[in-house]
Amino acid sequence: MTETSEPAATREAAAATDVALNADSGRLMSGTKNGASGDAPERSRLVVIALLLAAVVCSINVTVAAVAVPAIGTHFNAAQTALNLVSLGTGLGLSMSVLYLGALADRYGRKQMLVVGVALTIVGSALSAIAPSIEALIAAQVFVGIAGGMAFPTTLSLISALWSEGPRRTGVIALWSSFASMASVLGAVLAGLALVLLSWQFVFLISVPLAALALAFIVPCVPSHVGESSVPVDHVGGVLSVAALGSVVLGVGLVFDPTESVFGQALLAIGAITLGLFIWRQAQATHPLYDLRVARQRLFWVPAVAGLIAFGALQGSTFVGEQFMQDVLGYNPLQAGIAVIPAAAGLLLAAQLSARAVTRWGTRATMAVGYAFLLLAFGSMLLWRENSPYVLVGFGFLMIGIGATFVMTPARRSLTSWTPIRKMGMASATSDLQSDLGGAVMQALLGAVLGRGFAHTFGAQIDSSGQASSISDEVTRALQSSYSSASNVAEQHPQFADQIMQAARLSLERGALEAYLIGAAVLLIGALVIWFGVPSRARELQMNDARAQQTPAKSPSPA
Repeated sequence: MTETSEPAATREAAAATDVALNADSGRLMSGTKNGASGDAPERSRLVVIALLLAAVVCSINVTVAAVAVPAIGTHFNAAQTALNLVSLGTGLGLSMSVLYLGALADRYGRKQMLVVGVALTIVGSALSAIAPSIEALIAAQVFVGIAGGMAFPTTLSLISALWSEGPRRTGVIALWSSFASMASVLGAVLAGLALVLLSWQFVFLISVPLAALALAFIVPCVPSHVGESSVPVDHVGGVLSVAALGSVVLGVGLVFDPTESVFGQALLAIGAITLGLFIWRQAQATHPLYDLRVARQRLFWVPAVAGLIAFGALQGSTFVGEQFMQDVLGYNPLQAGIAVIPAAAGLLLAAQLSARAVTRWGTRATMAVGYAFLLLAFGSMLLWRENSPYVLVGFGFLMIGIGATFVMTPARRSLTSWTPIRKMGMASATSDLQSDLGGAVMQALLGAVLGRGFAHTFGAQIDSSGQASSISDEVTRALQSSYSSASNVAEQHPQFADQIMQAARLSLERGALEAYLIGAAVLLIGALVIWFGVPSRARELQMNDARAQQTPAKSPSPA
């Protein structure tokens, strides 16, 4: 419903809810910040470096596997679904754990949770590098994701707790957002370099030296126990959130696979049931893990959904694009990693522009601009073919980097601005879910569509070849399983290698186009959500003014 057509009674009720909630927020935010002086913490530059390094470590781990998927598939002779799960593993672990672990950090210590999480990413990375099977690699990647779930939400929580609301906090959030997003692109470049010079195992060790450097900054520089909560943690809600989010993400990743569709449907049903139980629990709990009074505000849930779709588009398109560039365009892993650098350039160029735009234009207009860039990116990707020049490929990644930043900066500012400081883990976890859950779901969705399109197109080519009766069922399954599996069949039958690889390239190209078409449709839904769900700039300013009037004056900071 648009702002102008919204009934007056509804607007008044919404405003009353917003005022009440943010009065509570103001009371919680009043007083002195431990380790802070004025609007920022002491040694603020070193604190920013520490938090950015931690965010970079988590973001790199989410994307490095995508570049190594072709090499991993060849090494383990794995099916496309298993390769999707390898690439999805870290995002799965992150998305299912950030909400619960964010609440634990709010209660027991954000810095402490950050240190443990960064340290455990080193352990998980080492386990991934020495994985003896595809199943062990998937499990290790999920472990890396859970370790990231300890670290990643606390970075944004600490920014919100240490910097007072205003332009400085918005600028740090924009910097954090762009660095976290850029790290996913940097991970692709470094992973490509590791594959060319070394092997796929070293891809998973890229973040280890960065994690060690992050710990060297975090331990001495980041303040402890800043604006943390003293209320009990809803552990029942936490367990339900893990079960619900994990089931949904894994279910999406499996439901399109003909051999795993029943299991995928069962997981989606479990996810829907446990999500319903989680919402019921939060409505009844005295100290809910996820405060529904905060979550139901339009300037909370609408930007959250819009940001989830936008970041999912960035990660999902990169996952499909890496396979397209290596298997269809013939790029080597390093070239494929370098090819996504325009996305990093877009993220960097748009960081401060988006921070200024959200102040001048408001949340809705800034996010709408971001979605326009994202749709332009997917439109260009639908034009990719086997002989496409790099100019077209680079243009698509540049547009998606700019678009993601113009969406994520206002989304994350809105989340942190409309959440009480002692519940900041909720805002931070929601922000992380935008990247982790959004990335995992879109990657699972686009990866599943890619796999299904590949199998369907290859099957059609086998049927039309007139030789289907002479090909065994085992070989047919291998040809339709994945590009890597088809490549292995071609090596075993060199007399048919050219025909098999040409069919595999065509199948992957068709599968990728179907994936990008589905992604564009999801982006259109996201654009409609923000245009009709986010208030206009005038209304947003009114809501902010009402909140400010209910916020007590800030207590003086100590010398």
